[in-house]
Amino acid sequence: MKVQYFQDTDTLYIEFRSGDIVETRDLDEDTVIDLDAEGHICAMTMEHAKDRTDIPHFTFEEVAA
Repeated sequence: MKVQYFQDTDTLYIEFRSGDIVETRDLDEDTVIDLDAEGHICAMTMEHAKDRTDIPHFTFEEVAA
């Protein structure tokens, strides 16, 4: 999984899995998802990320089972 924030365009890109993208769908006017051949979500791109997320306070935590 890869998370990238592009400060110059205020764009958040989250890649959940790598793979060949066969379709891109608009969720709303500022959010798109990329799908593979099986319909799995591979990535999401979100515009105006600062207004729509808490990007300055992003954390990641892996919790053991």
